[in-house]
Amino acid sequence: MLQGARKEHAKALVNAAKEMNLDVEIRNLRKSEEIGLIDGLILPGGETTAMKIASQSEDLLSALWHYVETKNVPILATCAGAILLCQNKLIRATIERNVYGGQLHSFQTMIKSTIGDGEFPGVFIRAPAFKSNECEEIAYFDSEPVGLLDANRMALTFHPELTDDLRFHRWLLTSALKTKGL
Repeated sequence: MLQGARKEHAKALVNAAKEMNLDVEIRNLRKSEEIGLIDGLILPGGETTAMKIASQSEDLLSALWHYVETKNVPILATCAGAILLCQNKLIRATIERNVYGGQLHSFQTMIKSTIGDGEFPGVFIRAPAFKSNECEEIAYFDSEPVGLLDANRMALTFHPELTDDLRFHRWLLTSALKTKGL
């Protein structure tokens, strides 16, 4: 996991693993040599510029992108993480930052999702918006896609880690198990 809402994602991942009777080990990636130890990846929300700067000294991002492409590692990317996925062409979509406004315009609303059962409490904080995509649309705010799935890479413009609904973290764990052949 890179810089961002790591603690919240870690808690959600641990809780999802408990529900699924799985043991998980969570790693905060800081160096490129740690990349080979992961079976799934969360690109959390945060500030994309800070994430890029923090990972540049170790050449972490370029090594990470190469690893996930060659090893088919599943990714759950939220908000700024979704921006990084789109900017690095790891998902077939384009995205624009802060479309729903700045920090003061943050909001929570029920969104439609094809992952899991029923609606989902979407938390939008300085949220980006997808401008175009060639992906499976898996979540909607009104009629706008706010969640995309491209093979085993999921990009969300909202923050599922700030809710008690674990469906997207369960998806990541299930995808990691499938990739490992379990």
